[in-house]
Amino acid sequence: MPITLPAQLDEPTVHRGITVVPLYPRRDPEAAYATLADGLRRGVRVTETGPDGTVPELVVENPLDERVLLYDGEELTGAKQNRILNLTVLVAPRSVTPIPVSCVEAGRWRMRSAAFAAAEHTAGPELRLRKARMLAPDPLVRGAAQSEVWRAIDEQSTRRGVSSPTAAHADLFAHHRGALHELREAFPARPGQCGVILVLPDGHTCLDYLSRPDAYADHHRKLLDGYLMDALDQLDRPAAGIEPVNRMLHRLSLVPLSRRRSAGLGTDLRAATKLIAATGLELDGELLQLSAYA
Repeated sequence: MPITLPAQLDEPTVHRGITVVPLYPRRDPEAAYATLADGLRRGVRVTETGPDGTVPELVVENPLDERVLLYDGEELTGAKQNRILNLTVLVAPRSVTPIPVSCVEAGRWRMRSAAFAAAEHTAGPELRLRKARMLAPDPLVRGAAQSEVWRAIDEQSTRRGVSSPTAAHADLFAHHRGALHELREAFPARPGQCGVILVLPDGHTCLDYLSRPDAYADHHRKLLDGYLMDALDQLDRPAAGIEPVNRMLHRLSLVPLSRRRSAGLGTDLRAATKLIAATGLELDGELLQLSAYA
């Protein structure tokens, strides 16, 4: 069954060939949840599974009386090696939840901190799309996307001329910090915004949606930095315009999404065709999060 995006488009911003279209909610959100960044400030912990650890799985300890949402592609730094979330997970109040992840730091397996911190970026659309395609058969299978994630990071590091001693995805962002900051200034979050659509000059398009504008505000910079990392080698080309957005939304309205159990609360949503891929999370019929790539 296809899904209807409960959001409307605002006027796009175009800068150096990059087109960014803000999304605004069509209705008030129902489900309440905290973001990972907010949860970490208030006592949530993400740790290795134990003293020995295991690459494709971490543990979230949530002592709060509210749900916490971890975003697909969100990067966690520290512990034995940096990881990214394989899918969006809604963690129950006062719970301990194992979560599937992929390593994004192939050259380190030693303890750097007892718990993970949230990075200031989310993985870019290219990496998230490649991961999503590998996980399409079953997003909960541990390690299914690992080789593809490492390959994507290696290819991007080579393209960007970045050499990291531990092959860390985060070092791409550290190396290009200045360029990302300059580009980011052109695309500030707008009040009430709940999502965004990015269009690169070559027509590649990515959509990210969250049901709560307050939650999106916590993610805007992180998502934007991932987008802009992918855009660095296309700067100052002619903008692709709004037509790729219309095509994506049309295809999204037609493609059937599978619904299956998630790693936490709610239902995992997933679709993959040659023209579009999507991942998301639904709770009691409400779309909480959606990412789509065309």
